[in-house]
Amino acid sequence: MSATGTPIRVVVAKVGLDGHDRGAKVVARALRDAGMEVVYTGLHNSPEQVVATALAEDADAIGLSILSGAHMTLFPRVLRLLDDADARDIIVFGGGIIPDEDAAELRAAGVAEIFGPGASTQVIAEWVRDHVPSPDQGRPASV
Repeated sequence: MSATGTPIRVVVAKVGLDGHDRGAKVVARALRDAGMEVVYTGLHNSPEQVVATALAEDADAIGLSILSGAHMTLFPRVLRLLDDADARDIIVFGGGIIPDEDAAELRAAGVAEIFGPGASTQVIAEWVRDHVPSPDQGRPASV
C-alpha cells in the first residue's frame, strides 16, 4: 500500500484449460493479506477475459497461473492484448510449471517475473510491492 493508502490492484487469473487453482488462490490470499486489492477470476479464462477484467478493474498488475504447459502461447497473447489496448503499464507476472529457458524467453518478451513451484508467498508479495507502483505513485514508462 502506498503512503496515501491506495492499494495495488492485482488480477490473479487462471488462463486456458488448466483446472488446478489451489496455488493461484493461495497467492491471491497472500497478496490480499499483504494489503493489496485482489480480483481472482476463477478457472478457464481466455486471455481476452483476463485483459478485459484487468481493464475493467483498473488493475496495476496481472498475475497469471499456468500449469498446463501452454505458457508460451498464453503469456504472449495476454501481452499482445495489453499492447492492443494501450495498457502495457499493467505489469504481468506469473507462475507455474515453467522451464527456466521458457521463463527467460517470457521475461525477454515482457513478462516482468516468473515464479516457480515452491516460491514463497512472502517473496511474491514483496516482489509485487517492490515492482508494481500503486496508482498514486504513478507507473513506470515501460517495464
